[in-house]
Amino acid sequence: METLSVSQFKTTCLSVLEQVSKQKKKVLITKRGKPIAEIIPVAGPAEKISLKETVTFMADILAPVAVEDWEALR
Repeated sequence: METLSVSQFKTTCLSVLEQVSKQKKKVLITKRGKPIAEIIPVAGPAEKISLKETVTFMADILAPVAVEDWEALR
């Protein structure tokens, strides 16, 4: 991982961001030798997964659930 001081980053900000984007590498920004920020490339867009045919119809969704368990109906 490349390390840059704040002043170096400030003067080369656009080129550093371009390198991070194209080369998919991380850059650590330091201030007086201490890490203060990390620039990482953005992960690609999440893959869209179709939910079609993933739901199973079990019963009528409007019917009462567990009617046999209700004490008031006994």
